[in-house]
Amino acid sequence: MQETLNSSARRSRLVLVADDPGTRRALQLLLSGRGLDVRAYGSSRDLLVDPLSSDADVMVADFKAPGHDGLRLIRSLRERGWLGCSLLIADPLEAGLIPEAENAGYDRVLQKPLVDAALVRAVEVLLDRSASRRRV
Repeated sequence: MQETLNSSARRSRLVLVADDPGTRRALQLLLSGRGLDVRAYGSSRDLLVDPLSSDADVMVADFKAPGHDGLRLIRSLRERGWLGCSLLIADPLEAGLIPEAENAGYDRVLQKPLVDAALVRAVEVLLDRSASRRRV
């Protein structure tokens, strides 16, 4: 039996930005299977124009993809007042990226290739942190 990440009455909302359709779908299925309400986007622009994305508790985003810069994305969301937690996925993990990502507003950085258990655990921690932020 699969354990869910969310036991509250409202399903936690996660937004996912990944340009590769196969990766995006696999991550969406993994996280949805853990009880999350996952909205997946192929680009930063798609996420930024969707008004429903502002309700997300957590965001998971690729660092670089065609027409997409994960650092610019988190800055845009923070400028709009988004208080959720965020996870950046990077390949390769470039020197200095972790502090740069944290300064931009990311809470965590993971390197590809992703291990499902590590991703699920990171999202679980961020959901707890996001709930704490929203209570303040």
